[in-house]
Amino acid sequence: MVEVTDPTRATVSIDGVSRKVSTDLLLGEGLAVGDWVLVHVGFALSTIDEEEAKVTLQQIKQLGGDTFESELASFSESEIE
Repeated sequence: MVEVTDPTRATVSIDGVSRKVSTDLLLGEGLAVGDWVLVHVGFALSTIDEEEAKVTLQQIKQLGGDTFESELASFSESEIE
């Protein structure tokens, strides 16, 4: 995470694309700038470590075709208000 704006929102960055996401599902985890989170459709689902984040991103990139670009485009459009 690059910014925690309040207990229920944070800004995350994936491959240079930054978006605000909901952290409602992680209340009470004491999230902080620098934490890694697994994000799906605008929600931070769980905290993960940096190694798991790198492996997950690499796996998505290896799916082939335009899968990664499609997921990144979806991410860039899924900002939570």
